[in-house]
Amino acid sequence: MADAGVASRRACEDLIRAGAVEVNGSVVIELPAWVDPQKDRISVEGRPLPKPERQLYLMLNKPTRTLTSAADEPGSDRRTVLDLVDHPAKARLFPVGRLDYDTVGLVLLTNDGDLANRLTHPRYGAPKTYKVVVKGSLDEDAASEIERGIYLAERKAGRTVGAARTAHIELSVLRRERDSTTLELTLREGRNRQVRRMLAAVGFPVKSLERTGIGPLRLKGVARGAWRELTAAEIKGLRRAAASASGDQEFRTDTPPKKKKAPDKAKNPSKRSTGSKRGRQQAEEELAPTQLSRKAVKNAAHGRPNPNKPARGGDG
Repeated sequence: MADAGVASRRACEDLIRAGAVEVNGSVVIELPAWVDPQKDRISVEGRPLPKPERQLYLMLNKPTRTLTSAADEPGSDRRTVLDLVDHPAKARLFPVGRLDYDTVGLVLLTNDGDLANRLTHPRYGAPKTYKVVVKGSLDEDAASEIERGIYLAERKAGRTVGAARTAHIELSVLRRERDSTTLELTLREGRNRQVRRMLAAVGFPVKSLERTGIGPLRLKGVARGAWRELTAAEIKGLRRAAASASGDQEFRTDTPPKKKKAPDKAKNPSKRSTGSKRGRQQAEEELAPTQLSRKAVKNAAHGRPNPNKPARGGDG
């Protein structure tokens, strides 16, 4: 419903709970509700929902001086990432996340709202990988400080409202030169101009910045300013990563969740068959409390260790 433009995801859930949604003529009020948009007849407040567009997943190699948004602000005439894409399906695409105006590299474009939400929502922490060239030779102290986290100012409504430490960052040095260092950074959060601000804070301003990965997806096979559709394997990998990040294994496919199998009683000692003499004896041994020998009881009463129990290191 949200992908069809009915309302926001939360508002669509409210419509379902209010009884405003019918599937094949029957009112649906409970969530989750599993449907096949291609086969089922869905109506909202009596109006049929149009058949969904084919889900598309495009990789764009963003050039500089390009906005990562569907449209520019009124009165401006800057190029957007959608200006670079002319897909024959003419689907309503949108970018997943943002890149700065002058930052280049991987931008994912799709009309799959579920996947986009899971890849961008802060609580899922989908990793984003960047290749960065900084001015100067980055030393170990600065690298460790970045990995541990740096306090960056936070702004709301144009005002600084405090500072918060960045989450743990994975950093590796790819190449060192006399006047520059090439790094690879992996972040799991997306603050405004975060990479540039972190490196500037430790005295190593960014000379160039390129996003090379989103989750398992890597920028390859596409020139700067060009785009291509993702392969089936790339889409599957993204969906698997999104499911893993959110703890929702069912997001890996579009099929309803499978019913869980009943536990195998044969593997539960308390449920093991005791029909035979051997089975009864085995069950009694497994369920009976541990029996101590008379010698062990006597030793314990006088504070002496049990000779049958291996010694353990002390707590100091």
